[in-house]
Amino acid sequence: MIDATDPISPITMADLKNEFRKTIGRVEPGGYLKILTLGARPGDLTVMFDGCNPGDGSTVDSWTNNPSRRQKKWEDAFEDPLTNLADQIPNGESTSQSPIMAGIQKIKLSLFDSSLAKEKTAKRIIVASDMIEHTALYSQYRSGLDYQKYLDSAADRTYGTSLDGVGFTILYVDRAKKPFGSFEHAEFWTRWVQSHHGDFEKLVGLEGLN
Repeated sequence: MIDATDPISPITMADLKNEFRKTIGRVEPGGYLKILTLGARPGDLTVMFDGCNPGDGSTVDSWTNNPSRRQKKWEDAFEDPLTNLADQIPNGESTSQSPIMAGIQKIKLSLFDSSLAKEKTAKRIIVASDMIEHTALYSQYRSGLDYQKYLDSAADRTYGTSLDGVGFTILYVDRAKKPFGSFEHAEFWTRWVQSHHGDFEKLVGLEGLN
């Protein structure tokens, strides 16, 4: 999920594109990839890509399959649509809200809880964002990182969701004008993911200051 509710600098965008390409390269044959951008309305997600990696020609046995046909399928369905997608990542404009929690909830409910999701398949959410949650129900600009204030807000009951079995990674966009430190911010989101039974894997700090 790419947060498009605030702009980022050219340096940060360049690093985000690099991480974007690395993520795509890690999708194994048979793996399913959905790339979404986050809008200002809670649950507002726009699809950039939605499809499986069928594996290229090298992943099939030439005795039992047709490598050329598989290579063509891989190029048409996966490689070609994703080749230039990094250059289409939108650089957002400042909006009235950044409903990150609602976006995560929407992904979990519509994707991981769907009838198409296999129960024992590894699931991961990667969020590229400054992670500054800002909605009418709860705002880190107003409340800071006091976790109890979050728990006391309506956001916990409205946007809380079970992340059981989900790995979570943040591609972190740093901003000069935020009312708290990056380390404390990472601690908040680690606690948020873990309290919702998810597996906080890592936070990758993107280069540049926004």
